[in-house]
Amino acid sequence: MRKTQSLNGIWEWHSQGASHDAVYTGEVPGTVISHMLEHKLIEDPYWRCNEYAVRELMANEYLYKRSFTVTEEDLEFSRAELVCDGLDTIATICINGCLVAETRDMHRTYRFPVREYLQKGRNRIEVLFHSPLDFVRKEDEENDIFYASTGCIHGNAALRKAHYMFGWDWGPQLPDMGIFRDIAIEYFSEAKIQDVHIRQEHEGSGRVGLKFEIKISQLSHNEERLENRQTWFTETEITDPEGRLVSRTVRNSGEWQYEETIPEPRIWWPNGLGEHPLYRVNIRLLDEAGTCHDAYGCRIGLRTVTVSTDKNKNGNEFAITVNGIKIFTMGANYIPEDNILTRVSKERTARLIKDCAAANFNCLRVWGGGYYPDNYFYDKCDEEGILIWQDLMFGCNVYALNDTFEEDIVEETKDNVRRLRHHACLALWCGNNEMEWGWADEWARLKGHHPRYKADYTKIFEYILPRAIRACDDTTFFWPSSPSSGGAFDNPNATNRGDQHYWEVWHSGKPFTEYGDFSFCSEYGFQSFPHSKTIASFTLPEDRNIFSRVMESHQKNPAANGKILNYIADYFLYPKDTDSLAYISQILQLKAIEYGVEHWRRKRGQCMGSLYWQLNDCWPVASWASIDYYGRWKALHYGARRFYAPFTISIGEEKELSPHVSYYVHNDTREEQQCRAEILLMDREFRVLWEESWEGELPALSVLQCIETDFSSWTDDEALCSSAFSVFRLYRGVELLAERTVLFVKPKHFEYNAPAYDVLVSESEHSFDITVKASCFCQYVELYFKDYDAVFSDNFFDITSPEGVTVHVSKKDFKDQMSPSLLKENLVVRSVADSYES
Repeated sequence: MRKTQSLNGIWEWHSQGASHDAVYTGEVPGTVISHMLEHKLIEDPYWRCNEYAVRELMANEYLYKRSFTVTEEDLEFSRAELVCDGLDTIATICINGCLVAETRDMHRTYRFPVREYLQKGRNRIEVLFHSPLDFVRKEDEENDIFYASTGCIHGNAALRKAHYMFGWDWGPQLPDMGIFRDIAIEYFSEAKIQDVHIRQEHEGSGRVGLKFEIKISQLSHNEERLENRQTWFTETEITDPEGRLVSRTVRNSGEWQYEETIPEPRIWWPNGLGEHPLYRVNIRLLDEAGTCHDAYGCRIGLRTVTVSTDKNKNGNEFAITVNGIKIFTMGANYIPEDNILTRVSKERTARLIKDCAAANFNCLRVWGGGYYPDNYFYDKCDEEGILIWQDLMFGCNVYALNDTFEEDIVEETKDNVRRLRHHACLALWCGNNEMEWGWADEWARLKGHHPRYKADYTKIFEYILPRAIRACDDTTFFWPSSPSSGGAFDNPNATNRGDQHYWEVWHSGKPFTEYGDFSFCSEYGFQSFPHSKTIASFTLPEDRNIFSRVMESHQKNPAANGKILNYIADYFLYPKDTDSLAYISQILQLKAIEYGVEHWRRKRGQCMGSLYWQLNDCWPVASWASIDYYGRWKALHYGARRFYAPFTISIGEEKELSPHVSYYVHNDTREEQQCRAEILLMDREFRVLWEESWEGELPALSVLQCIETDFSSWTDDEALCSSAFSVFRLYRGVELLAERTVLFVKPKHFEYNAPAYDVLVSESEHSFDITVKASCFCQYVELYFKDYDAVFSDNFFDITSPEGVTVHVSKKDFKDQMSPSLLKENLVVRSVADSYES
């Protein structure tokens, strides 16, 4: 039998380093910062420059304690284990005054035997958290590792704690502490399920075999039972996505490895390629009387996933392959959702993953400088068809290998591989972020380190951790680092094999046209400011100059605000105020990423993936994110919905602002598509100056250049060149599927007319429908509500006809009762022409 006694709930806590003995209460799971905020002991660390004062409070130790009751029946169980799903990070655990364990790894699930410490009646557990700040500062003083990533507190590599908590070039230095996930005591009698491993075998006959390997721990003090394994049985039940029974079988303990077959399987596909059905597997451990002693359950998607690194004409491809199909991977890099971990709710995570699916993502890379998300995150990715590129939690650091460190990293890896290996979304394991590249290219900040650290890198990421993964998961693809060409420091950021990180656009200030020909660009990005409503959440009015101390404290990338201004100067007229500056910065971010994605999609086959940096923020900040801390979509996320659409179009120029223009249709679905396209040359008043059309069939998983045009005869006229634009539209029947526009001059040189807007808001059963018309051509039209937040079906769009554009907003986005008139009154409409003084 198994019994779980939760220790979540109200705990007492206090600081060991404070000048007073005040004791407070707090809900567990919880953290020191969240509990301090609850008791108003600190101001919000995200407000203005509060981060730095709160950071120094992490130099103290904090004691958490509570009592719990153990019954006589509980003591009759054969075994009792304290299960800690998340301890952050350096902790000493005592029960009834006896030392149970000391921990030093945030990424592990700890299980400690505690039966000998328990007593009937009232028991007391104490968890003393030691300062991570003092620990890493001491490490920095005492060891010879001097590298740390931009914005990071030195010494953090020595502690198995999420690195981003010590700062990054988009995040604050807030190394919090606490019991951030569930804590419980589990009691067992006689036996428990120790491990379940399910492998899939996809047969050509249309059947899927599930191969089960089950490990049982026998705990009984009854010698007769220990000698007779035949007294144990496993009951395996499989249900289909609608909950209907597929099979139920009972096997005796001589069959810890067995196979079940699923006839007529429903196959799981990534977003945009098919449905995402999930089967349920439940296993119960029974004795000969039919009594259940333990149970295990998980959901699985029936699919095959690997990565093809086959040779091609350019070198070697890097193509995630699902059910035998090489897909073009489209998505972004995910970072932790908050620095205060208990602020991450299921609702918030579900919304974020749904926002990825809505923007046509089929993949997320879980970046290695954070921590492993909880099971719910992966459950939602399973449901939405979002593949996961899973980094191990190592990034941009130099690690010193010793016996203790090796034990921790092996156990944390095994913990998480076992936890995550059954998820349909899991596409690959990756050893670390950017460390092979750093060593191979001899980054300036790595020079001078002792050669043993480079040798330690090889031991960890090419021997120790791959071996640990293979011991638990011998079917999922492993990649040693990102970027990499396969390991051994063999030109790890080569453009024609493996994956690439490309930062010349942004960090080196190069133009968007420098996005080159890669095989799989897994990290690249461009910064923007968040919406002015987000800026207002951490500033006073007098702070709202991008070079104020507060704004620079919420911009962790050195010189980044200046970079944004430099790029604005290249493309746009100078914005009239900070609000307009934030708006234009988001358009720049969209233009940069769009240019790269569309270029690589036109190179389908040579390039097979785009994961931009980054999806989200962990606090309100200027960053590379496409969704800000409060869940507000930036222009980039709306753009991703367009440029990541499985069936869409793009425009390729011979060079930037060239009159030689090529028009492409993309089909990343599994079905042939019948479509037609039209290309128009128009003036600002929507008059058509020239047009051409194309109609045809586009094979599955392909890209086609449908029309190539030379506008030189038109653009040689200087006045027309700065006032005309080309629009490219894609139709299926009469339905407009996609639209793109191209200018022949930079926006700062285009002669926009001053627009007058006409807005109509109507109401349907589930949405409000907003039609925006304009008196002239408008670019990057943004809609937002002054007092509400909502996601529009489209935004930052162009108005290219007198009919305007109609978008929809779900009624679920509004907590209060809304009417069309209220929304129209609250709606703000602006475009590029409104961003500067005329």
